[in-house]
Amino acid sequence: MTTHEYPVGATPPLGTPRAAVPHPYPGAESQPWLPSQPEPGRRPEPEPESGHVPEPEQKPAPRRPGRDRYLDLLRSIALVRVVVYHLFGWAWLTVLFPSMGVMFALAGSLMARSLKRPAWGVIRGRVRRLLPPLWAFSAVALALMFAGGWNPVNDPDHGGTWGLVDLLNYIVPVGAPPFPWKIGSESGLLEDTWAVQSAGVLWYLRAYLWFVVASPLLLWAFRRVPWATLLAPLALTAVVGTGIVTIPGELGNAITDFAVFGGCWVLGFAHHEGMLTKIPRYIAISCSALMMAFALWWASGHLGPDGWDLNDIPLADAMWSFGFVVILLVYSPSWQQLPGRLAKWDKLVTLSNNRAVTIYLWHNMLIMATVPILDQLYNLPFMQDDRAVAALDTTYMLWMFVLVWPLIGLTILALGWIEDIAAKRSPRLWPNGSRGRKPEGRPTRGRRAGRRG
Repeated sequence: MTTHEYPVGATPPLGTPRAAVPHPYPGAESQPWLPSQPEPGRRPEPEPESGHVPEPEQKPAPRRPGRDRYLDLLRSIALVRVVVYHLFGWAWLTVLFPSMGVMFALAGSLMARSLKRPAWGVIRGRVRRLLPPLWAFSAVALALMFAGGWNPVNDPDHGGTWGLVDLLNYIVPVGAPPFPWKIGSESGLLEDTWAVQSAGVLWYLRAYLWFVVASPLLLWAFRRVPWATLLAPLALTAVVGTGIVTIPGELGNAITDFAVFGGCWVLGFAHHEGMLTKIPRYIAISCSALMMAFALWWASGHLGPDGWDLNDIPLADAMWSFGFVVILLVYSPSWQQLPGRLAKWDKLVTLSNNRAVTIYLWHNMLIMATVPILDQLYNLPFMQDDRAVAALDTTYMLWMFVLVWPLIGLTILALGWIEDIAAKRSPRLWPNGSRGRKPEGRPTRGRRAGRRG
């Protein structure tokens, strides 16, 4: 996952228009086949008044290419929703806004745009942007695990030589990185499941890397057989995500993730290629509604331990995310600026898009870091009253939500610049667009350990 930029649908400049040459017959400059003299039997048109030269027809100025602020807004909403889900664990959030499907679709659209260049250079650039932020996270996470006494060689789940080989996934996430399920104690500074909750989010980077590597082939197939390429991931999910075919281990998890979100990734291709604009809107919305209705029906009969959490129901997750993303992209307005009241969120939207990898990698660890900070409140003198303690207990999760955002902000300041270095840009501490981008005018305790989000 990298900091992504998306097109606004603007066409490239067409060049300087050729100056119109005055002609005695109006419109002749756009019709070169007209003779220079009037045809026999035709009365000549009256000459224009002296000193008056007809002006050529003015064409609208092409829009400048830039970021699509609608897509930027969707990515920001998706990141906030992931943080809220991992903090409160509300299963219904996976139905309200399927963040992972949206994020994969946006990344797929950007990838299709980038593949106008040679494929190897694009893949290398995407991997380069992804790895340095991952390395910073891995260095901190592994240092804390080793300091807590974890030895991957003796781990019952990742023991032996293979456990050491798995550590390479902290460097290049082609598979699942190893981590202890329990480390430390429940009474320690952090929960004993902190490693699971922190490193569990790395599944997204693995899936993203697979999609990036497969994109040249997927885009080639999409341009030749678009419907088959678009719907094939849903068919694969129906096979590997329902128990018809079971692939054990992390390979099975990786293939399932690829199938569940592959349709959304290819929808990003369809959005960039303009395929969705060729489908009558009422047909696209109707078909999406049917798919989403099927997803809810399927989920109702296959509820997992957390009820309506679609992360536990692959086929429902794939169908619901696919239909949801279609609706979002069919109505895509391609904003160059956030309109109306949304404009006040412009800087935060810009910041979150420029630091999307940093926010995603660190948010779960920062959620857990709020616990030892808030626990210090119990030691304050005015907190010795039972009523005050009960009030803090009741609002504890809310205070975690309030505190995690300043911690995310501090992490952006401390580590976010690594994303700039990875993208070969000058390091920036707080890239919220307040400098360098000139406006064109006024616009009319984590409870989901290792879960997708």
